[in-house]
Amino acid sequence: MRRLLRPVLGAATAVLAAVACTVPATPAAAADAPYDVLVFSRTAGFRHDSIAVGAQAIRDLGAANNFTVTATEDATAFTTANLARYEAVVFLNTTGDVLDPTQQTAFESYITGGGGFVGVHSAADTEYDWPFYGNLVGAWFASHPAIQQANVTVEDRAQAATAHLPQTWTRTDEWYNYRTNARSTAHVLASLDESSYSGGSMGGDHPHAWCKTVSGGRSFYTGGGHTQASYADPAFRAHLLGGIRYAAGRTRADCRPETGYTTLYNGSTTGWSQAGPGGFTNTDATLSSVGGMGLFWYSAKQFTNYSLKLDWKLAGDDNSGVFIGFPPSTDPNSAVDNGYEVQIDATDTADRTTGAVYTFKSADIAARDAALNPPGEWNTYELLVEGERLQVFLNGRKINDFTNTNPARSLAGHIGIQNHGTGDDVSFRNVRIKELGTTPTGSTTVQAESYTTASGVSPYTKAGANGGQTLGYIDPGDWSAYQGVDLTGVTSFKARVVSGGPGGTVQVRTGSTTGTILGSVAVPNTGGWTTYADVSTGLSGVPAGTRDLYLTYTGAGSGLFDIDDFTLVRGTTPTGTGPIKGLAGKCLDVRNAATADGTQVQLYTCNGSGAQTWTVTPNATVKALGKCLDVSGGGSADGTKIQLWTCNGTGAQNWSAQADGTLRNPQSGKCLDVAGNNSADGTPVHLWTCTAAANQKWILP
Repeated sequence: MRRLLRPVLGAATAVLAAVACTVPATPAAAADAPYDVLVFSRTAGFRHDSIAVGAQAIRDLGAANNFTVTATEDATAFTTANLARYEAVVFLNTTGDVLDPTQQTAFESYITGGGGFVGVHSAADTEYDWPFYGNLVGAWFASHPAIQQANVTVEDRAQAATAHLPQTWTRTDEWYNYRTNARSTAHVLASLDESSYSGGSMGGDHPHAWCKTVSGGRSFYTGGGHTQASYADPAFRAHLLGGIRYAAGRTRADCRPETGYTTLYNGSTTGWSQAGPGGFTNTDATLSSVGGMGLFWYSAKQFTNYSLKLDWKLAGDDNSGVFIGFPPSTDPNSAVDNGYEVQIDATDTADRTTGAVYTFKSADIAARDAALNPPGEWNTYELLVEGERLQVFLNGRKINDFTNTNPARSLAGHIGIQNHGTGDDVSFRNVRIKELGTTPTGSTTVQAESYTTASGVSPYTKAGANGGQTLGYIDPGDWSAYQGVDLTGVTSFKARVVSGGPGGTVQVRTGSTTGTILGSVAVPNTGGWTTYADVSTGLSGVPAGTRDLYLTYTGAGSGLFDIDDFTLVRGTTPTGTGPIKGLAGKCLDVRNAATADGTQVQLYTCNGSGAQTWTVTPNATVKALGKCLDVSGGGSADGTKIQLWTCNGTGAQNWSAQADGTLRNPQSGKCLDVAGNNSADGTPVHLWTCTAAANQKWILP
């Protein structure tokens, strides 16, 4: 932005002509660097009669948009050397098991090395026994009704595959129902309006096209493309072209999963006001700047801690910006003097070009350039405000991190978009916000399969899982990452797990897969792949604020365990209440359910009684029947009695869960132990030198 002038600016009413129209489908700019695409259409099940016309349509798109196409049904093309020739691989209406294990391994290496995948229609009806592929495609096919007309709701009109489409796209095709909802692991671009046709079975939230990042690579899937007519439809061809360009890395997009946002603008300007001259036209749910220099601001509400997302596009070398943290005013200079501008400008000096906090902090130019789409294409900003910290993400990539230290300014306040002046042409779409509230308290539970990126692991549909899926196929060296997790005040980690395998260890880290370990927790064999248990551990050195959280996995063998979900516990909130299971799957029990001080604690067959219901507070107490698990006399000798006693806050009643599954009394440095490694009912527990043997391993609630 070039600074707003000080003289009083004449007021003008924004031009808000709400005219609905459909943006015509146009090919990508010819400026794409040349690239190569492999189209693979092998079938081992149902064969679509549209495969030939689909392959020809992609050849035609390539001829017009600077990429070459190799079409094949020969699975021997899937070698490491051959795949390296291509920027993207299209699975065009494949069905069944089409690759052998060696070919699968080559394709996994291709994706993890940064390759691109495009799945068309029955690509979701392919390779059901290959977990990596299931994660890559996003969801597997379940069923479909008869071919018919339906309305497609376009949720993201910034991604290249959908930017040309109207908000409601009406067309005829075969509409798939899927076994799981892709929204938790992918960014949904378009969904089906189940009220517009017969046979939808996903309960009103029915993703149809999506994109995601997978282990370093990019994935785009569309449920369209069953019929031959699809490939003659200019809108569908442009949809397919945009997906190919994204997968090939020729256009960027924010493909992180997105939920919980409230729309501030998606066609309606209710709650918005114009300050200063000029304004914005409002056509096809798109605001386009007219004249200026002014500011179109959301006057209905101020915001404090939030994630603001919006899509923007420049026509050429133009100028605009997004303002945050300013007080209400009809003078656009108030935003300049009291808030901050995140700049949008294709050219200018480093502290006032796209991604800069204007004149205060330059963006990371290398990261910005790697994420930026050129004029003529849409980009997505996320402005993440937490207190006085502002993080700027461009198309899903972090490009700036700024902290306000000026007491005269704040990041809290109103938000607005600038119309810079005649000749500075900028458009905005889909302004939405997620309010984050104040410093979080209590617990935050995350579905483990909703990772942002991962290596080796995949979602797995499993009965009894919260949300219907677990994070499965965990082997030593695998990891999963969760972007933008608020760790403020977190003191412990709890996970709901299931294992019929050897078990292993979860390591909690921030920053990277090799970041400092905040805590580790052992996961035992829980008794089978349908028997769930909770494990927990205290965390130390946890940084405050929003961080990228990494879970890394260790152990011996393969198929270690699944994670259903995990909980980040704040303060001294208990990790949970329930049984504590130990040797032979039996429970920690208060003998005869007595409450007298000194009552022996023992091992006993689990029965769900109050004598076996324990409340565990991380690195603190373990309670049952209103009293505490206690080391008799605060002793430290092997064999010291473990008893129930009135809670008194002494070290004799402090217990800490360890990564190896033991429960340790820090004061003595020794562990809770089942006497004689005997699993008979009534065997007492006592204090003993820690050995991590089976009679010292416990599964906490």
